[in-house]
Amino acid sequence: MAEQEENREDGLEHDGFGEDHSGTEDLSAQLAKALERNQELEDKLLRLAAEQDNFRKRMQRERETSLKYAEEAILREILPSLDNLERAVEQCKCSPDAGSLLAGVEMTCKGLLNTLEKFGVKPLAGEGQPFDPNFHEAVAMEPSAEVPENQILQEYQKGYMFKDRLIRAAKVVVSKGNVEE
Repeated sequence: MAEQEENREDGLEHDGFGEDHSGTEDLSAQLAKALERNQELEDKLLRLAAEQDNFRKRMQRERETSLKYAEEAILREILPSLDNLERAVEQCKCSPDAGSLLAGVEMTCKGLLNTLEKFGVKPLAGEGQPFDPNFHEAVAMEPSAEVPENQILQEYQKGYMFKDRLIRAAKVVVSKGNVEE
């Protein structure tokens, strides 16, 4: 009993078995705080893991896209050569004595087109097709009794697709239709 009185004097509560109960509430509060902090850290860790996974997936998609279109700049540089070959073919058709030259240039042009098609470059359809501003650049509009309105009358420069992407729009003359009506 004297021991209990002594312990009461120092501000600690003890039961008869020598156990301290005043610290139990402090430990429970500390445990609750620790569990709450643990939950917050787990949530943060899960968010960081998800962000890391999303970043990895985005980088993979960007890498695949850049690899898919890596040749685009080179192919864009080849297109003017193809244009010159096509012009030479047209000039040769106007001159009757250039038959063998025409045949050689046509073979070269076909070979170059076949090479480009192996890499996924394809020419867009031109004359007689409907005008589409996503694939065609109208350089002029002309009236025409034969060709309906918004159809391509003439193609000045061919357009090309690389896989599923437009690399050059076709430069075309578009029909206004029959203006006399």
